[in-house]
Parts: sequence; structure tokens; C-alpha cells
Amino acid sequence: MATSSDIKNGTVLKIDGQLWSIIEFQHVKPGKGGAFVRTKMRNVVSGKVVDKTYNAGAKIETATVDRRDYQYLYLDGTDYVFMDLADYDQVTVAPETVGDASNFMLENLNVVIAMHEGSPLYVELPSSVILEITYTEPGLQGDRSSAGTKPATLETGYEIQVPLFVEQGTKVKVDTRTGDYLGRVSE
Repeated sequence: MATSSDIKNGTVLKIDGQLWSIIEFQHVKPGKGGAFVRTKMRNVVSGKVVDKTYNAGAKIETATVDRRDYQYLYLDGTDYVFMDLADYDQVTVAPETVGDASNFMLENLNVVIAMHEGSPLYVELPSSVILEITYTEPGLQGDRSSAGTKPATLETGYEIQVPLFVEQGTKVKVDTRTGDYLGRVSE
């Protein structure tokens, strides 16, 4: 058993049989009264985000989560196949577990998969990836970066907003957490 002072970002807690990952935490020591820990946590399975407060020194149950490096290999029907970079074992992950990460995954992309008791909990992508734009409307002469944005389809099939001057075939850097355009990449 751990205590509330052991809470850190990324810690996975077991509450009522469900796993919750800590997104944010803050130790608070008010001038009057006892200290406490304010947390924001996400349900690992459903993605629901809740706020929870613990008194200082409160007992909490942590779950052992094994985070390992994997490489995305291919899509097998609807399931995603990854290879463990340490021992080359392959693991199949359901699309529900991969979630929105599939919008930014190309074959051979290195990711981190969190496992609990042998079953994958979630797939963690790098903070940004480089993808090619497969379709976008052509920009007009004189379009500038401050003039606005237009939709563009990435090679994964996901659609993002890009500045008007970006053309089809351009490689762009994309934030995997928000889906935002971060800039062009020169080869």
C-alpha cells in the first residue's frame, strides 16, 4: 500500500477495481487545517476524467503497470500488431485500446504501450510525428501564413487544419496530443 505522498504524474491507481492514471496532481498545505493532495485522473479503459482529493498520508492502492517500447508493425483486420523492441515478441492490440492514436500511426513507428497483468491498457505516441499531406486544395498566389487555414488529409487518412500555403505532398510535423499542425519539414 502506498500513501497520497507517493502520487506522481503517470501513477496508476486501483480504485474500486478500475484503473485510473494520474494526469495532474498538486500537494496543498493550507494555512489552516491539514494538508491534502488534489488530483485529476483519467480512467484507463473509458478515458473519463475526474477530480479527486486525498488527505495527506491517506492509503492508496497502486497498480503495477509495465511500460515498454514497441514498434507498430501492421493492421491485421481491425487489430493492430506491435513488436516488443526488447525481445521481439508480437502483441495484438484492439482498436478500442489504440483509440485516437491510430490517426497518427504509420508502420515502423516506435510507441510505448502500458500493460497491466499482460493486457494492454493504452498506447502512448511520441509528442509529434512527421506525416505527408496526401490531399489539400491548392493555395492561391499571395496566401500567407496569417491569412487562415484549410483542411488537409494526412497519409493516415486523418484530416487536420494547415495554413493556406501548404501544398499536397508536403511533409508536416503534427502534435499527436491535439492534432495541431506544428510546421513544415524539409527533407
